[in-house]
Amino acid sequence: MTFPDDEALIRAALTAARAAGADDVPIGAVIYAADGTELARAANARERLGDPTAHAEVLALREAAAKHGDGWRLEGATLAVTVEPCTMCAGALVLARVHRVVFGAWEPKTGAVGSLWDVVRDRRQAHRPEVRGGVLEHECAALLEQFFAAKR
Repeated sequence: MTFPDDEALIRAALTAARAAGADDVPIGAVIYAADGTELARAANARERLGDPTAHAEVLALREAAAKHGDGWRLEGATLAVTVEPCTMCAGALVLARVHRVVFGAWEPKTGAVGSLWDVVRDRRQAHRPEVRGGVLEHECAALLEQFFAAKR
């Protein structure tokens, strides 16, 4: 099996994002094992679940951890998400030992992977994943813009 390229990773995350409920911000995350096997995919479900931690990344991390490794370490895994992770999600993926993060749209108001903060590359962290941002940025941002335009 060949590992999907970064655009394919984000396209899968966009598909996951489109599965978000009508009230949830359409953000999707997909996690792949080192060999390219999909471990988990999720969409934001904060509103649907009434859970402030039900971000797409956290839900995908929980599912992937149940399938991979020793129950929580996701060493060698790649997380693809449509929007730059927030502080909570960035901290969670560092603690899960995710190897690589690929994301679509930058989030200057809450992004913690290079925009507002850079939690994942802080040299004080014991684990620092590789990061690539801005992959299919316009497609990812357009999904958010459509969602918020419909809410106004």
